[in-house]
Amino acid sequence: MDTAETNSTLKKIQVQRFKPESDPKETYMTEETGIWSWLTTVDHKKIGIMYLASITFFFFVGGLMALMIRTELWTPAKTFIEANTYNQLFTLHGSIMIFLFLVPSVPAALGNFILPLQLGAKDVAFPRLNLLSYYLYLTGAFIAIFAILNGGIDTGWTFYTPYSSTTGGAVTTMTFGIFVIGFSSILTGVNFITTIHKMRAPGMTWDKLPLFCWGLYATSIIQILATPVLAITLALVAMERILGIGIFDPALGGDPVLYQHFFWFYSHPAVYIMIVPGFGVVSEVITTFSRKHIFGYWAIAISSLSIAFIGFLVWGHHMFVSGQAALASMVFSFLTFLVGIPTGIKMFNWTATLYKGSIDLKSPLLYIFGFFFLFLVGGLTGIVLASIALDVHLHDTYYVVAHFHFVMVGGMVMAFLAGLHYWWPKITGKMYNEMMAKIACGIIFVGFNVTFLPQFVMGAQGMPRRYFNYIEQFQPFHQISTVGSYILGFGFVMVFFYLVKSLFRGEKAPANPWGSRALEWQVASPPPLHNFHHTPVIVNGPYDYHKPMEEFQLGLASSGNGHGESNVEVDSSDEEQIHAE
Repeated sequence: MDTAETNSTLKKIQVQRFKPESDPKETYMTEETGIWSWLTTVDHKKIGIMYLASITFFFFVGGLMALMIRTELWTPAKTFIEANTYNQLFTLHGSIMIFLFLVPSVPAALGNFILPLQLGAKDVAFPRLNLLSYYLYLTGAFIAIFAILNGGIDTGWTFYTPYSSTTGGAVTTMTFGIFVIGFSSILTGVNFITTIHKMRAPGMTWDKLPLFCWGLYATSIIQILATPVLAITLALVAMERILGIGIFDPALGGDPVLYQHFFWFYSHPAVYIMIVPGFGVVSEVITTFSRKHIFGYWAIAISSLSIAFIGFLVWGHHMFVSGQAALASMVFSFLTFLVGIPTGIKMFNWTATLYKGSIDLKSPLLYIFGFFFLFLVGGLTGIVLASIALDVHLHDTYYVVAHFHFVMVGGMVMAFLAGLHYWWPKITGKMYNEMMAKIACGIIFVGFNVTFLPQFVMGAQGMPRRYFNYIEQFQPFHQISTVGSYILGFGFVMVFFYLVKSLFRGEKAPANPWGSRALEWQVASPPPLHNFHHTPVIVNGPYDYHKPMEEFQLGLASSGNGHGESNVEVDSSDEEQIHAE
């Protein structure tokens, strides 16, 4: 770093204002063109877009399976498919949505594109490893598709033993596919942690790190620590099926409850792999559209890390009816109540941020409001299920199905859609139809509630999940739920339609359409190939909306390119030291 003047008490850095280009001649889309440039790219932005295209495809495949499930449940007996096909449909719906959509959605798609921009970096720490992560994801997905076409699976997405050890179908192939996808998740986590530690712009201390980055940081820790457990567990299932080793199958001297311990030790932290990045999106959107500094910055940042830590200690709440010790169940119940505290901190802080803010009701914020209601219902019903006495009654009923979807779809997918709409102008350089976005948000919100609220009632009355046939008293609830699923599906198709349409007919997006202070909005839309033509210098936090925009567009004056204005001397005392860590 070039220093204008240095002594023991004062350090001055020559910086310059770099206004983002309003009409960039070269962007990451135009500097390298052609199919081969995409397939071999190490640019984090293109890799993020390839992830986005892939997860969108699998989301609609999983969603189509969900509509088929709901259509079959229109009548108490067979409607249009056989029982075995139904079992395969709900297994594949869960597996595809969780492993191919929810886990990689925000971190791999939005995170890959936005993280280096928010840090002021040219790329992620390991660009080639980033591309390898994507191809591992794609390889695992193709193996899973082969398993679907080569006999299918009917074990449920949890692959519970001893059934998964003894049933026919392509269980071994599917578990191998998920095994490969797990490596993609681990490598992405390693990449993000290294990038956040080593590639922050000069002046970006930990207290100036955007909360989306904190969310990705906490998520990456979970990915690195928890995913190997899933990989080992699925490898043991495959070994048991192929080699006949008795690990989980009691007929071979194994213990099926051991499988549950292994599986949920990964799969409950996996819930936070899916939702914690969404929390980061919520923080970014709320501050931008309320024009206020985030309330309780450190409380929100530390609560993400707290969720990551406590999330490793609560897996036993999935096993209250498995015969585990009463003391163990009590401990797991207490820890499950405990994990609600850092989540509650976030909800209160987001509400306080909105209080007396200058609210701008754009579509990303409307999706966040939908997230608030739906995730709150999901969280509170999780507290219900953490109570041992209630869980014994509600275990494996539609109450659990509704709770899980309120958290994952009502929480994670709404946050993902909010982030997608928020960063769409930056990703594509185009503006979507705002009115259609608001209408689609309303349709999705209504459709979701019509689909899943009746399932709480069914579950409380004892309707088991995954049943092909059911008694007639539940038919009205199932039919309402099925109608809601089609409303929900129409909302998602509508989102896909107007976003794709914007690519061809959308208005050109300005560099900063929302007036955000975050660093990713201080470059052109879409960004140049290497993100910045200069080295950004950070003097304010990303949520300091009381500071002028000029102070968020500074870079080292040593670089001669860009669109610099007058030189500015920035004094940095011991209290606010500008440095690169």
